[in-house]
This record gives sequence, structure tokens and C-alpha cells, in this order.
Amino acid sequence: MRVLVTDISELVTNDPEADDLLGVCHDAAFIAEDGIVAWVGPASEAAAQPVDQVVRARGRAVIPGFVDSHSHPLFAGDRSEEFAARMAGSEYSAGGIRSTVDATRKASDQELEDNLTRLIAQAEHSGTTTLEIKSGYGLTVDDELRQLDIAVRYSPETTLMAAHVVPPEYAEDPDGYVDLIIDRLIPAAAERGVRWIDVFCERGAFTEEQTDRLLTAGAQAGLLPRLHANQLTAGGALKLAAAHGAASADHATFASDEDLAALAAAGTVATLLPSIEFSTRQPYPDARRYFAAGVTVAIASDCNPGSGFSSSLPFCIAIAVRDMHFTVEQALWAATAGGAAALRRTDIGRLTPGARADFAVLDAPGYRYLAYRPGVQQIAQVYRAGSLIAANPSPYMSPAAPEENA
Repeated sequence: MRVLVTDISELVTNDPEADDLLGVCHDAAFIAEDGIVAWVGPASEAAAQPVDQVVRARGRAVIPGFVDSHSHPLFAGDRSEEFAARMAGSEYSAGGIRSTVDATRKASDQELEDNLTRLIAQAEHSGTTTLEIKSGYGLTVDDELRQLDIAVRYSPETTLMAAHVVPPEYAEDPDGYVDLIIDRLIPAAAERGVRWIDVFCERGAFTEEQTDRLLTAGAQAGLLPRLHANQLTAGGALKLAAAHGAASADHATFASDEDLAALAAAGTVATLLPSIEFSTRQPYPDARRYFAAGVTVAIASDCNPGSGFSSSLPFCIAIAVRDMHFTVEQALWAATAGGAAALRRTDIGRLTPGARADFAVLDAPGYRYLAYRPGVQQIAQVYRAGSLIAANPSPYMSPAAPEENA
């Protein structure tokens, strides 16, 4: 099946060979063959290409699908009361996770799966085509594994995060819980095809020594390392992530010049999470420092019920531009190609030959509208591997043309 996507006002390719960061093409078109981008070029040349179907963007912009490389959508329960208390002046801490753990343990598998699929659908309608999914709200062997069994059905980018916080059963023996993760959960996760291991290395969660043990054991079992690092305090977690060659160090809110130099030298992506600072009133990191240090930067949602319950990467882009000193171009790249880098993927986050045909048709003539019109739905259609997965009717413009016979 060859699908032509044409009549594009502005096509963001993220082509690394382009002169500009986003590889923007005007009056463009591309062809997806069996879900893979096969050709990109001027719309005027598209008529000469044999195709089976046509998607007409009708003068709107097209961008790569968002790559959300950090999310916690597998849970039960509600923490809106905690959010309201925080907005009224209470301080955020890692301890609130335990209320979600209690609700998740009590939920049935079907309840967990239903909530996950609902949140995935919401993310897709916001333009996300790749979503990393973490465990971490069970904190027992059985509860963590049932989360992973659900997660692997919906994403190849699944992460064991049993080291989210120390569960109450191990409050007096946190090292014993670390031993449990190493001895039982890491091998079982590897057997299930889980790709990543993540640890919350922070005050109130896991120490640097415990984190080092967990990442080492995970790597020995074939789980690739990533890390929650320096969200609440300036500690050694970012340097630890770099030392382990982690694919990404996430949050990275408190980063010294030495931390950033270590990340850049290791090739570890710094994944910034704008909606978390928005929701917790933590200070926003200044992205200009990260770029100046040569660090690759991603933006992700960190969708979770406690510190930031948003799955909208357009929302995150708007915050990043307004409050974290990203340019619009840097923010869009970070939410697409940057997210792909954080997952060590080269087949997503771009629209160039050989990439998977994951893309969003905007309800706007240009990509800048993602930040220019915050809070307004700017995603008209979303495609994964060349197939439509989500559509949002627009009262402002005529609906994007569905797939038409050529």
C-alpha cells in the first residue's frame, strides 16, 4: 500500500541533513509505503508518483508524531484533592505516590487496562504516536508484574520502575526492597520483553548507592537504564545517569554546569518535563543552559496522577517556549526527534525516507501555532505507520480529507 500525503503548507521532517533544525519543506508531499516513508518532495512532483491512496492536508502543516518518552499512565485512583492542596500552598514530595500505590493494588486488571487505554487515546488525540509506559504503582512482585503484562500489550517502550518509592512494607528495610527488585522483578521483567529500567533517585525515594545497584543489575539482565534525576534537589543523580550511560536522565530540574557536561559527554538525553514544574510550582529549568552545554534535550509529558496529570505534548511545548526559554523550533524538535533519541530510536520522530510514517496534520498553516495558540486543539488528524488513529473535528476549518482513493 502506497499512501500519498499532499497539499501540505509546511512539512516538518526533522531531517538531520537539512540546513535548519526542523528540516521544514513548503508546499510539500510525501509517500508512505507499507507504513514507512518512501519519498519526500515538492507537491508538484507528487503527481508523477504511483500511489494507492491520497491524504490531502488541505493547506495545513504536518509534523512528525510526538514521541512521549516518559509517562506513568498505568494506575488507579484519583489525586485531585492533593493537587488542589498543593495549589493552596502545600509542598510537593515523593510521598504522595503511596496513595496511588494503594489504589492500584486494589484495582482489577481490567480497571487498570481500561484506564490505560483511555489515557492512550487522549494522548493520541493530542498527536502522540509513541508512548513509553512505566510500572511503579504496585511495588509488590505480583502488582508490578501485572502492570508490565498490561503495558507490553500497548507499547514496546515499557519500563520497570518498581524503584519508584519504598513501599510501606519495607519502610524499615529499604535495602531489602532493593534486593527484592534485583532478585525477582528484574529477571521477570526481562523475560517479559520489558526494555527499560528506571529509578527515582531522590530524597524520599532511592539513594545513589541503591540506584547504582539497581541500574547495574538491570543492565546485567538486559534492561537499558534511564533515570528520574534531580527533580527536587541538586544531588549526584545526573552524574550517576551519565556514568551508567543512561539513555536519558529525566526531570533534571536542578543541574549544575558539571552535571550538564557529564550528560553531554555521555550522550545521555536530558528529558525535561514542563507540565511537572507547572503543576508543582517547582522552578522551571532554563533550557538555554542545556543547549549551550551540548546536551541533547527531549520534552515529555510525565503523565501521572500526582505531580502532573497531562498527556498533552502541545501543552508541554507551549510551557517550554513560554517559561523554559526554548525556541518554538527547539521545543517541537525536543518533543519529536528528542523523544526518539531518549528512547534510542531512529525510526520515529522524523519524516524522512526509512522512518515510520507517524505524523499529525495540524489544524493550522504552520507548526508555530502549537505554542502560538496554547490551550486550543491544533491537532486535526494523527497517523501511525500511515494509518489514521485519531481525528479531532474542527469548527474553524473544514475537516481534513480522510484517505481517498488515488
